[in-house]
Amino acid sequence: MDQRFLDDLFARVDIVSLVSKYVHLTKKGGNHFGLCPFHNEKTPSFSVNGEKQIFHCFGCGVGGGAVQFLMKMENLEFRDAVEQLAQSVGMEVPKEGNPREERRRDRLYELMREAARHFHANLARPEAAAAVEYIRRRALAPQTVTRFGLGYSMDSWDDLSRAMKAKGYSEEELLFAGLTVRGKNNSAYDRFRGRLMFPIIDVRGRVIAFGGRVLDDSLPKYLNSPDTPIFNKTQNLFGLNYAKKSKLGKLILAEGYMDVISLHQAGFDCAVASLGTSLTSDQARIISRYTDKCIISYDADEAGQKAAQRAIQIFGGAGVSVQVLRIPGAKDPDEFIKKNGPEAFNALLSQSEGQTEYRLRIIRQKYDLSHDDQKVAFLREASGMLAGIPNAVERDVFAGRAAEAAGVGKEALLIEVEKRRRADRKKEEAARHREDISPVNRAQPKERELRYRDTASAMAEETLLAVLLQRPEHCGQAKALLQPEDFSSEPLAEIYRLVLAGKGDTVHLSTELSPEKFSLCTKLMMRELPKDEKRAVADCAARIRAEKLKGGAPAGEEDPLLAFRKMKAKK
Repeated sequence: MDQRFLDDLFARVDIVSLVSKYVHLTKKGGNHFGLCPFHNEKTPSFSVNGEKQIFHCFGCGVGGGAVQFLMKMENLEFRDAVEQLAQSVGMEVPKEGNPREERRRDRLYELMREAARHFHANLARPEAAAAVEYIRRRALAPQTVTRFGLGYSMDSWDDLSRAMKAKGYSEEELLFAGLTVRGKNNSAYDRFRGRLMFPIIDVRGRVIAFGGRVLDDSLPKYLNSPDTPIFNKTQNLFGLNYAKKSKLGKLILAEGYMDVISLHQAGFDCAVASLGTSLTSDQARIISRYTDKCIISYDADEAGQKAAQRAIQIFGGAGVSVQVLRIPGAKDPDEFIKKNGPEAFNALLSQSEGQTEYRLRIIRQKYDLSHDDQKVAFLREASGMLAGIPNAVERDVFAGRAAEAAGVGKEALLIEVEKRRRADRKKEEAARHREDISPVNRAQPKERELRYRDTASAMAEETLLAVLLQRPEHCGQAKALLQPEDFSSEPLAEIYRLVLAGKGDTVHLSTELSPEKFSLCTKLMMRELPKDEKRAVADCAARIRAEKLKGGAPAGEEDPLLAFRKMKAKK
């Protein structure tokens, strides 16, 4: 993108106002602080600096500018986030001179749309009789089939390939989109064959992938598109393009495509499903943008129970209140609705269990409480679960239920719960203490992709970059003393190259560095600087050169800069 346009856009956008739409911020000094929206925390470590137009979380290490924040919060690509920001400040994104990759992505979206149309049209062909019969058995109305764009992939090696090539798409584009697969003899063939097809549509209404269901007993039963530049299965949800508009005030998390479609047809237009995987933290965060209440509707078998337990924990980290649906006399919502009607299902939703009630019931089912040893085992597991509940009133209520089930006094169980809470706190404090006293751990960046080989040199490199990023006037002094090749850390050397080239501003750093490296930059840009900046540049350069000459610090030797930071932290 044109750098001048980005400069102008970033100058107009107020990152504090943007972040405040998602996070409650409190001003402290020159920064604003709040609870990080990207990981679960109780003490605010998420900082926003309006003057520098950056954010950084000192807990999980994520950082960036306004565009990066919007990309993560709204699951957007870079250009889409820029367009949304530009619209918010009344600017128009330049259309001329689109880079080659942008055109490639546009072609991908066009290809997926054409493929969806082809699959849908196939339903009218005689060869699709099995798919049409399956749709009839599932009692899907024609308007539902059209609304969700259901289709059929012919039982052919090249039906889709031939159709798309006739429209001008190349074999490479079909492979790139995941619509074809290259075989052992290097020839390409259609990925989906003889399957009922479900287009996966993003929140902007664009077809980005497909799921295909077999119509016989062959395996795999479901086949999904692979990840592509426009599709990541962990960051999208089936049905969300419609569910985001629901007025029901909640979302229902179902297991599969047909569950979602059947619920929508019955009037429950708030249903979504993950895409062939268990719920991910990204998907939970996406759901949290549209509602703070989600009802999990998974199968009651062991696999469904495990999936529900995982989903409860993930939703907790995203701040979403969870209830779990129990469906009596039916294996799934579709079967229940067909037997009892939408009104009965709506009543069932209102009776869904809270997450704590559900978790306690699942634990209870594992034990025969007519035996004392089973009672003890039940109470031991229940106390561990209850210890993790932050709300004291909720702990008290469900401790009473667990104690009643086991036939013991609630006070005794609460004593055990409090012991577990104290033990858990000690473990957390011990882990934090180990992290704090370990020079190597303290020195390493939060971004796991950026590991330091020589932590002593890297600490000096970080301090030097913190000065240069915040005080560019010292770049001349640094350049006379050090070259990027003198750095022990390649990520820090890359940042140093950009700074020396006059690209140490947020626009260039955010567009030329990976998200992880830019997060590291935001941490350095928020660091408190030494009082004598010129002296610090010279001292850091000397330390970096010395470490290079001796090939790294000897084992056990502690970096003086790190020792100073530890001493300051203790004070």
